[in-house]
Amino acid sequence: MDLRLPRPRALLRGPRRLLAAGAAVLVLAGAGTWTAVASDDPPAVHRADRVISTGAGVRLDTSYFTAAGSGRHPAVLLGHGFGGSKDDVRGQAEDLARDGYAVLTWSARGFGRSTGKIGLNDPKGEVADVSKLIDWLARRPEVRLDGPGDPRVGVAGASYGGALALLAAGYDHRVDAIAPAIAYWNLADALFPNGVFKKLWAGVFLDTGGGCARFQPELCRMYERVAQSGKPDADARQLLQERSPSAVGSRIKAPALLVQGQTDSLFPLGQADAAARALRANGAPVDVDWIAGGHDGGDLESARVQARVRAWFDRYLKGDRGADTGPAFRVTRTGGVDATDGAAVLRGASAGAYPGLSGGLRTVPLRGPEQRVQNPAGASPPAVSSLPGLGGAGGGLSQLSALGVGVSLDFPGQYARFDSAPVRGDLRITGSPTATVHVTSTADDAVLFAKLYDVGPGSARPVLPAQLVDPVRVEGARAGKDVALTLPAVDHEVQKGHRLRLVLASTDLGYASPTAPAAYTVSLKGSLRAPTAPGVTTAPAPLPAWVWWLPAGAAALALALLLTARRRTAAPAPDPALAGVPLEIAGLSKRYAKSADRYAVREVSFRVEQGQVLGLLGPNGAGKTTTLRMLMGLIRPDEGEIRVFGHAVRPGASVLSRVGAFVEGAGFLPHLSGRENLELYWRATGRPPGDARMEEALEIAGLGDALSRAVRTYSQGMRQRLAIAQAMLGLPDLLILDEPTNGLDPPQIREMREVMIRYAAGGRTVIVSSHLLAEVEQSCTHLVVMDRGRLVQAGPVGEIVGSGDTLLVGTAAPVDDPVAEKVAALADVASAVRTDDGLLVRLAPGGTAQRLVVELVRLEVPVASVGPHRRLEDAFLTLIGGAP
Repeated sequence: MDLRLPRPRALLRGPRRLLAAGAAVLVLAGAGTWTAVASDDPPAVHRADRVISTGAGVRLDTSYFTAAGSGRHPAVLLGHGFGGSKDDVRGQAEDLARDGYAVLTWSARGFGRSTGKIGLNDPKGEVADVSKLIDWLARRPEVRLDGPGDPRVGVAGASYGGALALLAAGYDHRVDAIAPAIAYWNLADALFPNGVFKKLWAGVFLDTGGGCARFQPELCRMYERVAQSGKPDADARQLLQERSPSAVGSRIKAPALLVQGQTDSLFPLGQADAAARALRANGAPVDVDWIAGGHDGGDLESARVQARVRAWFDRYLKGDRGADTGPAFRVTRTGGVDATDGAAVLRGASAGAYPGLSGGLRTVPLRGPEQRVQNPAGASPPAVSSLPGLGGAGGGLSQLSALGVGVSLDFPGQYARFDSAPVRGDLRITGSPTATVHVTSTADDAVLFAKLYDVGPGSARPVLPAQLVDPVRVEGARAGKDVALTLPAVDHEVQKGHRLRLVLASTDLGYASPTAPAAYTVSLKGSLRAPTAPGVTTAPAPLPAWVWWLPAGAAALALALLLTARRRTAAPAPDPALAGVPLEIAGLSKRYAKSADRYAVREVSFRVEQGQVLGLLGPNGAGKTTTLRMLMGLIRPDEGEIRVFGHAVRPGASVLSRVGAFVEGAGFLPHLSGRENLELYWRATGRPPGDARMEEALEIAGLGDALSRAVRTYSQGMRQRLAIAQAMLGLPDLLILDEPTNGLDPPQIREMREVMIRYAAGGRTVIVSSHLLAEVEQSCTHLVVMDRGRLVQAGPVGEIVGSGDTLLVGTAAPVDDPVAEKVAALADVASAVRTDDGLLVRLAPGGTAQRLVVELVRLEVPVASVGPHRRLEDAFLTLIGGAP
């Protein structure tokens, strides 16, 4: 399953993994393009790209993956997350194909290169499309059939694609197994929980989809109506329920592996619980897996989950009864922090049966008097729990709560609280705690947000598990009502001596509250009931390997090994000679995962000086993104080192505070202004407000009066500039921009160029990766060109563009491929590429224009002119040998 992090577009669509694809051979085959993907492990995987029409002018961009060999195989349909495309699941598709499946991926309506309006999994739209794709699979000679027109097929996907897997099983009886991840069961309950509008996540949906115009008109009208009123109506609920798996829940009988995220304020664990109960009632085999991550960040455990999905399909599609599909219920638990790399330590707990959300209830008495709570005018300032769009940064706010770090915010006078006594022993809550309160309001309706804190001893900041709240709308509250609270499901350990605190707040940043001022009176009506799921047991922590073989008499040797390991893992000392050099990369190499001799980046070395704007160029697969990820400390190189201002770069290195990065845009809260988004982001970093140098960054970005407007009103160009302003906060000495002009029109591209030049003019350094060669030529001072993981050339733009070893040969008539290949094979020629006007030729060392002309005449090439090339595009194509 793939969810991209950290921005919300990414949060909805799905974790991007690096693909360890080798050389590819393109062959036209019928209506599609076939690609043979080389692999160290047989069999090879073939991909066919084609467009499939599903009616009413809708054309779906698809890829079909099969392994070499004969015979028929089960098929798998892989859906992507909201805002993504078929490319997001390519890696998983290739893995499944190698395991003996015929795999079809596609971009859903309105995404990628597919046409049509976004229908949020409309049964007559996206769901019907899946049935058409199953029809197509039934006609493929590689696919196993259960009957005429009935292929053996499973459906998997994450988030939007996961819900589509459930819906497909409900609408098409031919679906034989499903594996949805972090998906919704009832979209109306997800976006309108207990009658409260989840405004920030709803805004993220709209923003990620590209705005109202990209959606079906009825969805756009519904959103605008609810956003203006702040309260969902019956028609809005019905519209979303019709697009929910719950609408056809009684029909879903396919074996289902339900994977749900614990750190997920969009589709929390209760969604998977409702699905599990409904499917079990139908007699379907169901396993439930609670992973550590979710839409709010954290570890998505992609490798483990994908292995379990393969085993699930092996069992129910291949019929392999020996396949280990795992326990009926599994939950990932956080066991502290690994001191070596700062990563959370994850351990699995499991049970032979799914416990639900209310197993093993334990009563916890609460205390506190009746309290008066104010709902301020305009519902401002709001309390803060989860932050869609910031949750993925640094692993997610919810992951911080799992590690015992409190990040929530409640304002005095705007909440009531009720505390327990310190617990006498460790209490593991697994499921949804419940409580009952009595609410009276000065208005007809009251909206409250219930949350259960873990409060440590002394002055420790309370921790909100997974940053989750339970919104509740109390209608007819003026006369007073008892309200039964079902708090969000969590898996959280309350340590001995800690207290539980039930808080009811009048506002929350992520939700719409009444804008009219009101006062609520809240009192307790009983104890808290906490589920403990006693049948769930945690796997023991594995002992270090040396415990088993290290003899007691070898203590001295163990000490020597320990000291050696410490020397190996200690960060290299800063190099004073490089203290003024923004970046030096030396001998950098990174292998593909599980490969000893295939490299994403190999032996790359270059240096960047202060004040330079460096363009990083290369075709797809050149290693640019991997290099940038290593530079930002996101992954470790296998060989070589990176030094920023003389300091070695490693994950978490302090010198990275001098680096700002813009990678594929940023996620912003659409209802907040540009300035409010930036201020909120900076507060989340925990750095002093004065260090932001906000006004200077904004002046360089040039957003002007737009900063006071809601981000949802911004054009794409303005959003890009706001994202770069965010990267420039604190005025980092080294700014990294990955494709900053994506999606911009020519005037916006020119504005972005001016932003980069202004930033570097202050003596700072900019590294920009872009595929717009003409733009790079105008905005960059220096270039680094990569191809197939290696450095091809580095130097000033003028030097590379005007390099004397590259010639533009004009011809009186077009040159065909065989002639171009003969020219490329000449001893004095390094490469030759066809152009509209002739040939672009790069001379080999020692080659001369004179000898080239003699050879061209000998080959009967109709030479009209020979001269040095002057365009970066020509130089780039020559340097990479015309590689696609």
